[in-house]
This record gives sequence, C-alpha cells and structure tokens, in this order.
Amino acid sequence: MNAWVVGAALLWGLQGATAAAGETDPVEVLQPVRVVAAPVIEGNVVDDYGTQKTVVSEEQMEDLNAQDLQTALRRTPGVTISRYNPVGSFGGATGGALFVRGLGSSRPGAEIKTFVDGVPVYMSIWNHPLLDLLPIDPASAVEVYKSPQPHVFGNALAAVNLVPKTIREEGRQSAVKLAYGSYHTVAARGGHGARTGALDYYLAGAYRSSDGHRDHADGEMKNLYGRAGYRINSHWSVSAFTLWNDNYADDPGAEGAPAEELLGRYETRLWLLSATLENTFEGASGSVKIYRSGGEGDWLDQPTSTAGVQEDLFNDFLFYGLKAREEFHLWPGGRLLTGLDWERTEGDYRIEYSDGTEDDWDGHGFNILSPYAAVSQTFGDPRGFHVVPSAGVRFYDHTDFDSEWAPHAGLVVGVGKTELHASYARGVLYPGLDVVVFSEEVIPALADTWKNLDAEKLDHWEIGLTSPLGRWASVDVTAFYDEGSDRYVVVPPPPFPPVYDNVEDYRIRGIEATLTVYPSDSLSLFAGVSLLDPDPADLPYTPDCTVSLGGNWQFLHGWTLSVDGEYVDDMVVREQARRSTAVNTQTVGDYFLLNAKLSTRWRIRDLQATAFVAVENITDVDYEYLPGYPMPGTNVMAGITMAF
Repeated sequence: MNAWVVGAALLWGLQGATAAAGETDPVEVLQPVRVVAAPVIEGNVVDDYGTQKTVVSEEQMEDLNAQDLQTALRRTPGVTISRYNPVGSFGGATGGALFVRGLGSSRPGAEIKTFVDGVPVYMSIWNHPLLDLLPIDPASAVEVYKSPQPHVFGNALAAVNLVPKTIREEGRQSAVKLAYGSYHTVAARGGHGARTGALDYYLAGAYRSSDGHRDHADGEMKNLYGRAGYRINSHWSVSAFTLWNDNYADDPGAEGAPAEELLGRYETRLWLLSATLENTFEGASGSVKIYRSGGEGDWLDQPTSTAGVQEDLFNDFLFYGLKAREEFHLWPGGRLLTGLDWERTEGDYRIEYSDGTEDDWDGHGFNILSPYAAVSQTFGDPRGFHVVPSAGVRFYDHTDFDSEWAPHAGLVVGVGKTELHASYARGVLYPGLDVVVFSEEVIPALADTWKNLDAEKLDHWEIGLTSPLGRWASVDVTAFYDEGSDRYVVVPPPPFPPVYDNVEDYRIRGIEATLTVYPSDSLSLFAGVSLLDPDPADLPYTPDCTVSLGGNWQFLHGWTLSVDGEYVDDMVVREQARRSTAVNTQTVGDYFLLNAKLSTRWRIRDLQATAFVAVENITDVDYEYLPGYPMPGTNVMAGITMAF
C-alpha cells in the first residue's frame, strides 16, 4: 500500500510541475470527458442471427493495465485464466491459457481456437492456443465468442479474435508508452500511423520482460506489426496486415522442486501475413481474405525419464487459406449471408537430446473446405416492436475425416433496444494433427485407429435478455446449456492394443449476468457474475461462481481512477487429458483480487501525455492457478504515454 501512496504522490507532483511550467509554456488543460468508458468490457453484442459476442476494447485493456491476453480478459464473465509468470506464457495449458465457459482445457487439442483478424494463430501439431503468439498491442478490440457460431467461425466450439488497429481519422498519430514495475518488469510500446485521403497505415512494436516473482519465473515478449489500407473507390478497398513476434517463458516449478525437475523454457515465434479485398454496395457487402500464419513453439531443456538427459522439442506450425464472405440485402428486412472458408493445416517437429541423439516427425497436413449460408428476416420496426427469426448451416469437407453439418437457428424479439434473444447452434471440432503424432511417434500401438475418429460435437442452447435502463444503465442476462459428445480419447488396455475412440460426453449449463451503471457523467460501474454447473464435476477451470467488478471515475482535471476486482470460486485444475481413464483431482482454493490504476492526463502544445501508477493484488492475497505455483503478491507498475 505504501507503493500506492508514493505512486499517487508522484503523479500529483508530476501534474503540478507541469502546471507550473505553464507560466512560461502554454499548457492546455484537458476538458472532462462527458461519459467515462465502460469498465471491464465494452459490452455484449447480439447480431441478427440471435448470437452474442463479448467485446473488450482498447480502452478497457488500458484501464486494466493489461499486458497480455490473459490480463485483458481476466475480468470478462465466463472467462477463466491460468498462468505461471508475470510476463510470458509457458506453452499454453496451465502455464498460460484461457478457458471459456468450461471449454479449452483439453490437452492435446483444445475446444477453443484463437485468431488475429480472423486468421488462425495456434500450435497446429498439438492443436491448442499459445497465448504469447497473440499480443494485445496490435488490437483495437478483443472479441470473445463463448459458443459455437457457424455463421462466424468453424472447426471450434468457442473462439477469441483480435481485431487489428486502424487509423480512422484524417491526419497523423504517433504514441510512445514506457512503464516499469515490480520484479524488474519493463514494458515499452511505440507506433505511428496516418490516414491521408484514400490511404491509411499503422506501424508499431512492443517489448516486455520480467525477472518474475520467483526464481525461473522470467519471461520476454517482442512484437512488430503493421497494417496498410487503400480505398480504391466508393465500393472497393484493399488492406494488408502483418504480425511478427518472438517470446519465451520459463517454468518456475512447484515450490520446493529441485532444479532438475523444472520443465525448462518455452519459446514461441510467429509471422502472419494477410491481404483483404472488401466491398460495400447498397445491396451487398463482404470481403475476401487470403492468409499465411506460421511459426514455432519450442520446448527447451525438458527433463526426460533418463537421468541427466534433457530434450529440446522444436515444433513448426503453418496455416494458409482463404476466407470469403458476402451478405446480401435483396428484399426489405432480409439478410442473406454466404461464405466459404478453405484452410490448409501443416506441422512437423524435431527432438534433440542432450546425449547427442535425435528424433523427428516429418509431419502431416489437413485440408478443410467449409461453405456456409444463413438467412434472417426483420419483421416490424427495429426502433419499435420487432421480431427477427434466422437460420443457417455450415458444411465441412475434411481430407481425413468424415464430412459434418453444423446447423443453427436464432430468434430476436425486441421493443426498441430491449431485446430477448434465443438461439441453437451445433459446434464441430475435428481432431488435430496431435492424433497423427501420437499414432506415429508417441504411442505407435495406436496404429491407424485415429483414421476412424469422428469430429467432436457441441449442441448449444441459449436464451438471454439485453436492455438499457434509461440513459444511466444497461443489463444483460444469459442462460445456456451445452451438451458435448464424441470427445476423442485414447482407450488403454485391456485388451491390447490401445485405440482412439469417440467415447466421452459432457454437459455444461450456466448463467451469466452483467450490469453497467453510469451514476454520473464522470463515473461508470460494472458488475458481472458467472455461474457454471459442469458434468463431470472434475472439468478443469470451471468454477461454480465468479464475480467481476469494475469502476472508472474521472475527477478533478484529467485524473482517472480505474478499479477492478474478481472473486473466483475454488476449482479443479490441470489439463483434461485425452485418456478415457483420466480423472482430475487437483484443486485450488477460492480468492478475491483487487487492482487499481490511477492516471493523470495533460497537454502541452501538440503533446498529450498520460502518467499512471497501477497496483495489482492490493490486499496481498495468496492465490494460485496450480498447486505449488503461487502468484505474485502486491506489485506496482508506473509509466507514461506520450501521444503527438
């Protein structure tokens, strides 16, 4: 708490010194913002097909002092996170992961897919996200799809998408941000962009590193990114986006573990390229995107079953493909959506042992062709009473597995902005390259049994209500029921040999509610709750109850206080193994975290500056996402952003 007081005093002194400088230099005092930004999330958005996504904007990420995807989404209702280190994620799974309404814990393989600008970014071989490949610096917003939505994405049961930044106003924009915090944590970011007539561009990069709160809890993240767009005419435009990053995170190990039991270092690298052609007409709009997303996820210095021998595992992943989408308005109130996704997935690995021996897997590739279509019709007045039924379907043609259909249907009934929405959707998730790797390298006795697998399915039902409460508040309530089937696992002997089979089912039901209140033009408050009831009960990272709280308060001239907190119930942890006899028995206790950020803004000529001090875990709570892996106590970060 002393660090909080000292930081606040420094900020006050800094603004005072700047005001004093105004006696010789012209200083412009920022005018108060009429309505402060919503805390925690931008909102829940219901589309014309009866489905919902949660959006976290750049403003919310700044208020949360988020350094990565986990901290950006840590208070989002329905999302649970896991990590080891203050900076960097150790190879996904419990070392750095996201879980959405109980989905995402399977390893290898995962129910959640992660995207940047709609382009897949995850480890193809083991078929799960690597969060360090997904820096939030290029993102103007993060979209969280908590259920199957076949008209938006395929081959996943839930999804997270990062929306790249775009310069939307005429002129030039440049910004630099520098911050330093506990555990020798350093964060730096800089960018420049402009919009001039038909041309816009944005180029930026970021660097973060930390020694960590424990021995071997260090990490580093570096990224560069850029976007350029050109408006050909009033109907057509083109754009290109690229992202490069290079990261590492070490495993600190369970408390008291000897050095030889530490799991080493996980390094990740990515290079993504995409190009998009967009069109906008009175009766139609859409886009065609081509992309390539490739990189590495290398697990170094792993202990092996042979004493004194370590291994380095070098994994290469590659995705390339095409996404085409067009929505037509061919009759009054009607929408006809058509789309086509084609994707190629590849991967291979090499293992080098410290005794000089090597092993490798030459890799494999999958193709998925996935056309889809949907239709919706608005009856009535969208500003008054209205009814919007919808229906659609996505078809999957896979090179190695049987074809599948994913239907969906929705209904929106509303009066003005108050809407009741209901939907059904089937999610389809194909086995990844992991089943080939296990059959050919890890457990050869599996032989070709992977070829007999079916895709996993998730039938999702949802009903919700969204409503403004005058001009001062808004509320969202959603109830859902998920029924998963055909989860693929290894069925061990007896009898011999082991086989792959689709034998596991599960069920998740829950309720989410959010309330955003604006008591005044300078104060906004947020509360969210998520209640989950999984079956089987040992489903990892599915707490019975989570409560999220947040608030933004603008006071005096240019001062803002942002506070966020979260209660997480006790929960089962560790990854959900792909083995029919696997049972998760490890748990962690409940906890409540409270964080705050105090910032002050001022302007000198064309320079706008924001200085801040942020304190995490203010009450110094002992908590962990995995037994033996304690998370940081009270820690502080201070920094400054300069925009010009």
